[in-house]
Amino acid sequence: MAALDDWLDATFGGVAAPERFARALTHGSQAADNYERLEFLGDRVLGLTIAEWLYSRYPAEPEGKLSRRLNALVTGPVCADVARSLGIRDQLRLGKQARDDGAADSDNVLGDVMEALIGALFLERGFDRTAAFVREAWGDRIDAQGAAPRHPKSALQEWAAANQRRAPEYAIVDRSGPHHAPRFKVSVSLGNYASAEGEGASKQEAETAAATALLKVVEKR
Repeated sequence: MAALDDWLDATFGGVAAPERFARALTHGSQAADNYERLEFLGDRVLGLTIAEWLYSRYPAEPEGKLSRRLNALVTGPVCADVARSLGIRDQLRLGKQARDDGAADSDNVLGDVMEALIGALFLERGFDRTAAFVREAWGDRIDAQGAAPRHPKSALQEWAAANQRRAPEYAIVDRSGPHHAPRFKVSVSLGNYASAEGEGASKQEAETAAATALLKVVEKR
């Protein structure tokens, strides 16, 4: 565990229970004692941390705008991006098949592990110190948003209502890839008016990509 201990020391300033953090880095393909329970906890800690941060950073914004900011900052791809910046990829504990299938580069896996490590840190040091770590790790992402972002699915729904078109309808076109790194293709249509497709590492990501693509189509008409 020497290499892991060095990484934990560099990333978290040393920890009292390295075995908990090792578990947070362990994929189900490697051991039954894996990151899933810690991910469950870390997801909630991350959400509360970002919510509190946004509440204090944007005191004049209403709940709706704060929610859009929150949703944009806790997505799987954002968590995976933070994980890569911390060097988590090199610390992952994967089974051979999962590694061969590219799990070390999967946004799903990296995002889940990022949340699991937040859960482990919360158990070790409590909320305040974990929140401080999250703020440092997320860095200027909170300010890079500019105006509160509108989720593409919401924007498409609003466009359809404003232009007297049928509500968007989503359908899964294809699902491929291994269980730990799936790929989804989703179509979205506004009745017979227009349609588009999108892909992603989850059904939600694919729907978002499809909505983004369809917005580009309808806004050009």
